[in-house]
Amino acid sequence: MRGFCGSGSGGLACGIMELSDVALLVAAGLAAGTVNAVAGGGSLITFPALIATGLPPVPANVSNSVSVFPGYVASVAGSRADLPRGRALWLLLPTAAAGTVVGCVLLLATPARAFELVVPFLVLGATAVLAFQDPLRRLVGHPADLAPRRRTVTVQAMVALGTVYGGYFGAALGVMLVAGLALVLDTTLARVSAIKNLLSAVVGLTTLVVFALFGPVDWAAVAVVAPATLVGGYAGARLVRRLPPAVLKTLVVVFGTVIGLYLLYRALG
Repeated sequence: MRGFCGSGSGGLACGIMELSDVALLVAAGLAAGTVNAVAGGGSLITFPALIATGLPPVPANVSNSVSVFPGYVASVAGSRADLPRGRALWLLLPTAAAGTVVGCVLLLATPARAFELVVPFLVLGATAVLAFQDPLRRLVGHPADLAPRRRTVTVQAMVALGTVYGGYFGAALGVMLVAGLALVLDTTLARVSAIKNLLSAVVGLTTLVVFALFGPVDWAAVAVVAPATLVGGYAGARLVRRLPPAVLKTLVVVFGTVIGLYLLYRALG
């Protein structure tokens, strides 16, 4: 399949891929970019594809995190018309970057097994929150009824928790962010999705920097997957703007359920 070489603390890998591997990664990148823009979970397409080309699990996970960043940027470009204006949005970005760094450190410095067992339940829980958003709002209060300071703190906490997860693994990051933000923001799901895209781009940029310096990135694989996620991400973001809110919500819930069950199966298998 391929041969690897490493150097330095980053463990930079190099390899020669067969044409079939390149075709697989391009297709996976296109699909992942689109899925990430619509609902999140595209990493569950690119991660197995990277494994299939011969990468060990940790380099595949790290290379995957770096590869999907251009797709997140393209999603932001495609959904920029739905981004809210104002200072409150930009105050979320430092929180997202800090949470991502914490997640990256967890990945590089701790055993993965315990967290792998928790991740499926986090994804399924976030999906359930989105699916039962209206009853939960009646229980905890509508976002419009929250005091401004409480709403600000709650949104910041949602972003911090979601981006810690994003820095560690990232699959279904979009589902988790949409579920949390939709519960506490009084706005349309399309606008929540646009905010999710911006926060995901911050997560992607942060993981790119951290893993490029300290992680075993396979740059040959990144060079194939990243441009494909760029194209898919822009197309997916444009699609979201045309979807009715109920359809978009259903897609996110279905993606989240499938992803959560898949992760649970893999963790227990």
